[in-house]
Amino acid sequence: MPTHVHAHAPVGEPDPAMRSPTLRGGARPLRVAVLGSTGSIGTSTLDVIASAEGRFEAWLLAAHTSVAPLIEQARRFRPAWVVVVDEAAAATLNPADVPSGTRLAVGARALEDLVASDEVDRVVSAIVGAAGLRSTWAAVTAGKTVALANKETLVMAGPLVMAEARRRGATILPVDSEHSAIHQALQSGRVDEVRRIVLTASGGPFRRRPKATLADVTPDEALRHPTWSMGRKITIDSATMMNKALELIEARWLFEVPAEKLAVLVHPQSIVHSLVEFIDGSVIAQLSPPDMRLPIQYALTHPARTDGPARRIDFTSTMTLEFEPPDLERFPAVGLGHAAAARGGTAGAVLNAANEEAVAGFLAGRLRFTDIAAVCAEVLERHPFDATPSLDEVVRLDEWARQEVATWANG
Repeated sequence: MPTHVHAHAPVGEPDPAMRSPTLRGGARPLRVAVLGSTGSIGTSTLDVIASAEGRFEAWLLAAHTSVAPLIEQARRFRPAWVVVVDEAAAATLNPADVPSGTRLAVGARALEDLVASDEVDRVVSAIVGAAGLRSTWAAVTAGKTVALANKETLVMAGPLVMAEARRRGATILPVDSEHSAIHQALQSGRVDEVRRIVLTASGGPFRRRPKATLADVTPDEALRHPTWSMGRKITIDSATMMNKALELIEARWLFEVPAEKLAVLVHPQSIVHSLVEFIDGSVIAQLSPPDMRLPIQYALTHPARTDGPARRIDFTSTMTLEFEPPDLERFPAVGLGHAAAARGGTAGAVLNAANEEAVAGFLAGRLRFTDIAAVCAEVLERHPFDATPSLDEVVRLDEWARQEVATWANG
């Protein structure tokens, strides 16, 4: 068990009566650690767990600063542990609010220790941004099955993480709808039979807006996604299509395919989540309504499939599916993603860090919408590239890129 636990927080050993029931045949439920449980992916994960008829147990719930929602989740799911990563946020919590049978831990190191526990069967990595790298790394090092929603882990350190997974016997299952779709489609053939992997994109709210007006886009406008309900940062990434840039890099390492075999296609309905074209001309796609509960459930139940709460396609209604190539002048972020995926090394980490800082600057009113991709391109071009970085070097350049964007924004 972890040693980095808040000195005043434990409220007693977990009460076995609060754990999920034993399944038929004597098998116990899979114990799931949900990292980022109060975000959109985390809450959808808990929907899946709640509907799974005891197949899963929410063993650990973790949040960065959202203390009140975390405690509400703890009262409903009665996990063995809750973790508040931010120590200042944890100081606002009254330990008496933690439900009986649940223990409280504080800090990033405590979270890393807990996800490595023998008690954990699957880890849902749903912390947004670079903040999710260390806890995901801890899960991989411990040989866990990781349902990966934190794309930044592979964007920043894809070769390192995948090599560590192979060394430790860890399994990484994608939760991003696009990568889950690719994972499913690839079961129709071998990787060496793939001609092209195509990630679909909604195009966000601005694919038809006049280009000359994009500099005037406000945060409120950019946060109105036409098909998905997501967190603020991810929604802005969809509006700039930087999400596709990061997903290209993630796919490069997750599926171990060269960058030239990766492409993006705009699909406004968000029904086809990605496609794989094989060398014989066959194209295999995965279709479903835009509902993250499906790829989350697939990652939790893999290799099995079960009924669940996700919405279904209504094939009794008329449906039109549109596809078009992305406008790279309107969405220059896509080109940055292709370049970073091809270059490898530290390019992904720097692009991701620059984007996180630039999105924060846009939401705070310090940068214009069109500045996001522009500043990312400049920082990516100027960074001290390292083709084979260590994890520490990746983290160092993440911090360097953030400082560069802050200087650019304040200048």
